[in-house]
Amino acid sequence: MPHNRKHMSLPMLLRAAGVAAALVLLAACRIESAAPAAGPTLAREGTPSGDVWVYTSMYRHVLDALEPLLKARLPDVRVHWYQAGSEKVASRLEAERAAGAIRADLLATSDPFLYERLAREGALLRYASPNVLRVPRALVDLDARYAALRLSTMVLVHRQDGPPPPPSFAALAEGPWAGRVAIGDPLTSGTAFTWAVFCDAKYGESFFPGLRQRGAIVAGGNAAVLQKVESGEADAGVLLLENALAAQARGSPIQVVWPTDGAVVIPGPAALFTTTPNPVAAKAVVDVLLSPEGQRIIVEKGDMHAVDPRLAGPRGEAGVSELLERARPWTPELLERGLTQGGAVKERFRQAFSQ
Repeated sequence: MPHNRKHMSLPMLLRAAGVAAALVLLAACRIESAAPAAGPTLAREGTPSGDVWVYTSMYRHVLDALEPLLKARLPDVRVHWYQAGSEKVASRLEAERAAGAIRADLLATSDPFLYERLAREGALLRYASPNVLRVPRALVDLDARYAALRLSTMVLVHRQDGPPPPPSFAALAEGPWAGRVAIGDPLTSGTAFTWAVFCDAKYGESFFPGLRQRGAIVAGGNAAVLQKVESGEADAGVLLLENALAAQARGSPIQVVWPTDGAVVIPGPAALFTTTPNPVAAKAVVDVLLSPEGQRIIVEKGDMHAVDPRLAGPRGEAGVSELLERARPWTPELLERGLTQGGAVKERFRQAFSQ
């Protein structure tokens, strides 16, 4: 297929064409044209070797589980991790970009808005792993600048011995349910920010004041939300599914409630920087992370959903296809809102909880 027009971003393309037509067109042309042919490509580019720096928010124990697989598949590659929360990783990355010295070859955090901004700024290397062809198209930048590696999901939780739980995110700010709820702080937590963008877009400017009036407790990050619900300080909470499942596995009385207004799925993409001095090895690392074996480790050790639809979800949950049916869809408008109006969303939240 000819490529005689300039690349359009995903939001622009979906506005310009019908969604179904755009996805068929792009799936058939863009992603496949960026994906290397199986086998010969790595041989042409050379055997992967040398150092690869990965900046990531994945849990340390997941990285520890991935390392043997990476060493077995890429014996001549030395993978180095900078591991921290998404916000901290973004701050370090911005400082390095400002200094003109990006150390990272590969980015793997849970901040979809950051990836889109970097893509628009031309900072990301266009590459589609052969394994990305299995990933649902809603989770892939169709210009092949980034693709989801894992999925985190915001749900509701409550204690078994607590009052009846809220049925939806909307009920936390209005409706029949009233009580103490713990939420993450979108001013410091990347996953809480994504959840806040979704709720602000759906329920309007009254949502955050409604949370405050209904007794919401801003708890910081997901670990703090979990602690407050487990201890009884809060009756319910907005929490990552992976944190709730891990807590249940160690005997916590936490119960998961799938909100009737849709869970918020937060893609954790992988992307390569155009500045990487070692693109061959960096691409090979992405291939391993998206392989069935890498995806299985993400599910089994991280309690997150894989993006490979052939794999079941964590701890008996359904896989990615059913997950996306239970979640609010990502739209160009939501992506644009988080990217261009994120500061305003944070300010509305700050004002609601500073009164």
